[in-house]
Amino acid sequence: MPSIGVSVTPELETDTETRLAPLFHVVLVDDQEHTYEYVVEMVSKVFRKSSEVSFRHAVEVDGTGRTILQTCALEVAELKRDQVKSYGGDWRLGSVTSMHAELERAE
Repeated sequence: MPSIGVSVTPELETDTETRLAPLFHVVLVDDQEHTYEYVVEMVSKVFRKSSEVSFRHAVEVDGTGRTILQTCALEVAELKRDQVKSYGGDWRLGSVTSMHAELERAE
């Protein structure tokens, strides 16, 4: 008598709630020690944005006191924040400190 093969598939638990890593905003904070030219140059180099987009960020940070430069994973956001902080001063005004950037959890 031939045997009948029975295939058993294991039950897999399905997670109905997929957890994604949280995202963070890199926020540039306004000060009076840096020129538009400095902001455009720094944003273009650190965030690889065009001069036009970088200029819009300069206008926004000047007008509202802050601008979100990038939204990304925490590790990348920390790197970008540190790159802003270490960029150096604005030689045009003789400032010796970099602009301030902070992280904010994206909602």
